[in-house]
Amino acid sequence: MIRLTGVSRTFAGRSGTVEALRGIDLTVADGEFVAVLGRSGCGKSTLLRLISGLLPVSAGEVQVSGERVTKPRRDIAMMFQKPALLPWRSVLDNVLLPMQIFGDKKAAHRDRAQQLLTMTGLSGFEKRLPHELSGGMQQRVALCRSMIAQPRVMLMDEPFSALDALTREELSGELQRVHMELGTTIVFVTHSIDEAVLLADRVVVLSPRPGRIREIIDIDIPRPRTLGRGAHLEEVARCSAELHELLMA
Repeated sequence: MIRLTGVSRTFAGRSGTVEALRGIDLTVADGEFVAVLGRSGCGKSTLLRLISGLLPVSAGEVQVSGERVTKPRRDIAMMFQKPALLPWRSVLDNVLLPMQIFGDKKAAHRDRAQQLLTMTGLSGFEKRLPHELSGGMQQRVALCRSMIAQPRVMLMDEPFSALDALTREELSGELQRVHMELGTTIVFVTHSIDEAVLLADRVVVLSPRPGRIREIIDIDIPRPRTLGRGAHLEEVARCSAELHELLMA
């Protein structure tokens, strides 16, 4: 599904060049959930932008479904830390926005939008404006918007990091449920070890800048998963400890 081969990215600045990523080789299977974990500034967000086609690679190649990625594509969706909803548009119209950008008629996708809103607990809020919603509800709308075009790949850049702890845990559980139901391929950037263990099939740990793959850890824990409770506390604790040790090394 996703293949990165020898991918590097360098940025030019006033005081010289900055090497953000170096020599990334990574394959993500169809339907897999991969978390990317690392310290601030290690190139996690840059990695997502290279996969999405928002940034060109400086070296190497990114492929999705066997095709080289050189620009944004309809089958790749991106979700950011902030929901970035248009304040004058209703919840339903915000969800349908990508389809308008693609030149499709809203009516053709209204049923799909309604299904997504129902799936994420937003049924009944279709006509509300963003300022009438909590932060967690706004991110649910952003999640629906990212799924409206039925992308094969979803790229998520710390989408829950600005939320309070309880809302973040709730939305992480919601994303886990949606992924189990739809089977979309997801690459999820996070600073949170707990979030990575809760959600991912594998966790890619990046080294400090220039970001390189230090280790890839398999999270072989049955879903649905919970943190701090449930039948797999020992496995969750073991994976969390291993990731913590890697990040502190």
